[in-house]
Order: sequence, then structure tokens, then C-alpha cells
Amino acid sequence: MAKQYYGGQAVIEGVMMRGRESMAVAVRNPQGEIVLHQEPLTAKIYTSSWGQWPFVRGLGMLWDALGLGMRALMWSGEVSAQEEDGEAVEFSGPVAWTTIAVSLIFAVGLFFLLPTLLSRWLAAIGEYNPWVDAIFEGGIRLVLFLGYLWAIGRIPEIKRVFGYHGAEHKTINAYEAGEDLTVANVRRYSVQHTRCGTSFLLYVLVISIVLFAPLTFSSVQPVWLALILRFVSRLLLVPVVAGVAYEVIRFSAAHEDKALMRALIWPGLMLQKMTTREPEDGMLECAIAALEPVLAADGVSVKVDDAIEAEVKAEAEAGMAGAPVMGSVGPVASTGD
Repeated sequence: MAKQYYGGQAVIEGVMMRGRESMAVAVRNPQGEIVLHQEPLTAKIYTSSWGQWPFVRGLGMLWDALGLGMRALMWSGEVSAQEEDGEAVEFSGPVAWTTIAVSLIFAVGLFFLLPTLLSRWLAAIGEYNPWVDAIFEGGIRLVLFLGYLWAIGRIPEIKRVFGYHGAEHKTINAYEAGEDLTVANVRRYSVQHTRCGTSFLLYVLVISIVLFAPLTFSSVQPVWLALILRFVSRLLLVPVVAGVAYEVIRFSAAHEDKALMRALIWPGLMLQKMTTREPEDGMLECAIAALEPVLAADGVSVKVDDAIEAEVKAEAEAGMAGAPVMGSVGPVASTGD
């Protein structure tokens, strides 16, 4: 059986963690309590043998972002937006689907359509060269990605999400080092992690430059048809790029003791400085609370802060039936380990 790598993502006022058998989301509500939700993983990408094949298992990381990640994000929004009297605020139906649609359109337009149009225009200023066109496209996409991270990182609410991202990394780092999952132990670890989704996206962007380069369709006329073919080819190749990127990041993480691998990992670790912040102790408590039931579902025993276990248990006994329940709401872009 393949080694299980644990990880997850930050959500609104909380953390989602995923294991082999289940996922869990721990979110702090307006009353300051940790609300925990856990569910088994039933999608074929997790339960089938082919889901663990090389170059296919990278699709699981995409599904974490587009499936689990979105559902966790929407559920965390419901919990964190509860009224002070505990009344739930639901993000479902038209609200959920509109949010998803707008997010997808924005992401596709910014990171796929805009670089394609700008690179073709820039390459055509002088004597057109398809390789210059391809390099321009990859470079523009990378600059837009970095600019996007910089811009959202200045929003106070997103800074808190990045704090939970740091808490997720610290908790995974502490677990992989064999530490008991106490706040004091977890706090000592780094907010960076070699398998971070931010690093994964950086690999995706760099690898896409190479794989997309031959597909400029420069000989196709009229130009608008070439642009459509180019745009569609990029979207269709996203799973291929993700599969390759996942294998690269997995291999580099497994051999990070080698100098060459450390050099390969370094850019992603530096980029994580844009998407992580040093977390508060309450954020660490949420990350630990999310990881513990996931480990337990996989039969892994680990010592957790008694205070955290008591807080989560007390909340469950107080009436989890009254808390929002995760539902299937669909995909949107997200990152995670």
C-alpha cells in the first residue's frame, strides 16, 4: 500500500484535513467554540486502485481543491457566519452556484484567456515567433499568479486564512516529525511544507510553459480560430499538467535530503511566504482538531492536547445536529497539500 501523505487546506476560520479514509473540517464559530465535521471519502479517485496510479493520483489533488475544498470552504463560511444566538447562515442553492460560477469564470479568464490573448499580441508586435509567443504566455501567467497572491494577501480576512494555512503546515510538520499534537509542540514547526498546494501550483505553471509551447497553432487561420484552439487545448491539458506536477513534487519531497532536490523545492518554499502567516494558538487548535479524527479513521494513534479534545467533544455534545451540515455544492479553485 502506498504511503499516506496527510494534508489539507485553510478555510474560513478553520482548517480542513484529509487522510486515506476520511476528511474533517474544524472551524471556530462566533462563540469561540470549535465546530467539527467529519465524513468518509467515497469518490472513486480515493477508493479505487487506479486513483493511486502515477500521473493519475495528481488528479486527487485537483479534486481536493475543486470538490472537497469547495464544500469545506462553503461549510466553514456557514459556521463562521452564524449569528451570535447560533442561528445558521446558509450558503446553498443559487447563492452557492452563483459564487462557484463567478469564481470559475474569473479564474479561467485571468489565468487562461488573458495570457493567451496578451502573449499573441506581444509576439505579433515584431516578427511573429511561436516560441516567443509561448514564453510570453507562460511568463504572463506566472506574473498574474504572483500579482494575484500579493493582492489578496493584503486583505485582512485573507491574512487570517493564510494564518490558518500556516497552522495546517505546522500541524502536518509536527505529525510527520513524530511529535505529540499539542499547541506547544506544533508551534515550534515551520509554516512551510514541501507538499504545499502553493508549490504545486508553481510547478503547474512552470511545467505548462513546456507542455503548451508546441501548441500555439500559429499556422491556423483565421487568427480567432487559432486562439480558440489554443485556449481549449490549455483547458484540456490541465489534468495532464497536474499529473506531471504532482509526481515532481512528490518525488522531490521524498528526496529533499539531496542538494538538487532542495534546489528544486526552494522556489516553492519561498512562494509560500506569500500564502502563509504565523498562526495564533487558536488557529493551531483548529488544525490539530481537524487532523486528529482523520488519523483515527486511518487507525493512527497520536496524543492530542486534552483541552482541544474536550472543547471539540463539548461542542459535539452540545448539539452538532443544529450546526450546518456539509452538502455537495460543486467546484471552485483552491489550494491544499
